[in-house]
Amino acid sequence: MESSISRTELNCISLADPGIQKSVALLKQACLDSGFFYVVDHGISQEFMDEVFAQSKNFFDLPHSEKMKLLRDEKNRGYTPMLDEILDPENQVNGDYKEGYYIGVEVPADNPEANKPFYGPNQWPTEEVLPKWREVMEQYHREALRVAKSVARIIALALDLDVDFFDRPEMLAKPIATLRLLHYEGGQNTGHAFMSNGRVSNPAKGVYGAGAHSDYGLITLLATDDVVGLQICKDRNAQPQVWEYVAPVKGGFIVNLGDMLERWSNSIFRSTLHRVVLDGRERYSIAYFVEPSHDCVVECLPTCKSETNPPKFPPITCSAYLSQRYKDTHADLSSYSDGKA
Repeated sequence: MESSISRTELNCISLADPGIQKSVALLKQACLDSGFFYVVDHGISQEFMDEVFAQSKNFFDLPHSEKMKLLRDEKNRGYTPMLDEILDPENQVNGDYKEGYYIGVEVPADNPEANKPFYGPNQWPTEEVLPKWREVMEQYHREALRVAKSVARIIALALDLDVDFFDRPEMLAKPIATLRLLHYEGGQNTGHAFMSNGRVSNPAKGVYGAGAHSDYGLITLLATDDVVGLQICKDRNAQPQVWEYVAPVKGGFIVNLGDMLERWSNSIFRSTLHRVVLDGRERYSIAYFVEPSHDCVVECLPTCKSETNPPKFPPITCSAYLSQRYKDTHADLSSYSDGKA
């Protein structure tokens, strides 16, 4: 059961605000309440953000056969077709009605580090097909990581840790950071046929742009166009669940905490259920998922446990945790064996 859906208010944190304690207080309240907040004044120009969205659209406008040449590989790099991902298998009748493109940390194939999961060379469209595309995406990857590190410093202070806690080598100095371009297909409403093809979400019938889920890692930076679609559920155990829309923020990021940070904080900070519900309009978004290094052990922080509040989760390495979560939510690559050119 679900109740009626309203729009939520989120705290807004300016990275240009010299009053760091104000930012820490706003972030801490957001992390205790919903695990979602806005970040503005992050130093990435609107002009460049517009260019990244334009280049994303250029890719998704390519013929399906051209996109399938870049089908995601075993390192989760490249194109993910419509319905490839199923984030909420208990409630979805099909996969997510979205297509995407994964771009990770670029590691040459002959580098020993490339043997690790989530590391390796990216797949790139050729310059002939999409000039400047790689250049723009690599620049955005660098810029988004800089913003994520700034946010992580405020999170560290909010958890009563040293400000540079997440800057350490095993944390974000060598992160598993993944950029994901996302496209939700739009179209004209033509009645029942339109409803059945997924372009209009229908939660009552298990049809979603993206099924309900929480993110896997540390934090996610989400940039969106101006089409509303993201919803959050602050209390996943409530009956009925209450879903609230999150308004897009021009030039800013919607930031949310991932499950790894919930584990680290012993469930003090929230990794919140969210989903995408489509109204038939085309929608583009760009997610940037930030996780620590492969070998980082995620275990309860010293500031988040006590005799009366012992650790709730066993220690686990970042690599092992992420590998299982991706395996659980993506289609087996062998199902595409006939479709990749």
